[in-house]
Amino acid sequence: MTLVARLTHALDSGRSAAPVLLTGDHRGLEARAEADLTPAAVLVAVTDRTRPGVILTQRTETLRNHAGQVAFPGGRIDPGESPVEAALREAQEEVALDPALVAVIGAVDRYRTVTGFTVTPVLAVVPADVPLVASEAEVASVFEVPLDFLLDPANQVEASAEWRGRTRQYYEIRWQDRRIWGATAAMIVNLSRQLAW
Repeated sequence: MTLVARLTHALDSGRSAAPVLLTGDHRGLEARAEADLTPAAVLVAVTDRTRPGVILTQRTETLRNHAGQVAFPGGRIDPGESPVEAALREAQEEVALDPALVAVIGAVDRYRTVTGFTVTPVLAVVPADVPLVASEAEVASVFEVPLDFLLDPANQVEASAEWRGRTRQYYEIRWQDRRIWGATAAMIVNLSRQLAW
């Protein structure tokens, strides 16, 4: 069975599972209408290898928002774009991923961030060792983390921190010297609950 077929089957099988955490600790965001949130999309690009991995980026320290954080390639959805189109465009802009090399499986459940975005993760498969080039303006580095490591609940640690005068709950995943946390980690946790992997 191909990786695309395995992920498609895992996603279809997992959709019947219990509801997942679609938002983090968002007191005050619940009342916000969906129309008031900024739509965004990210590409969850799984590499087609014996031990599949997930492509992630480390954002540059010079960015105004989320500087230095680990993220999926992605960003705002432009007018007239679908989440899939936006995720593919952003991945091409950020890491030079050729959309022709991407086998899209589909969008998974959206995630609402505390910063006012509604993010649609787009699950896809890309060839192993596809050449990627980080956009100097946005991306400090591109790296890959094994999919099974990310999806393992033992590696998904719940934590809390003070933010804008409130205690916020979040997930954190440590991979080598990388700290994956916030919305990216939460979307990984959601995916791990949606995939019967």
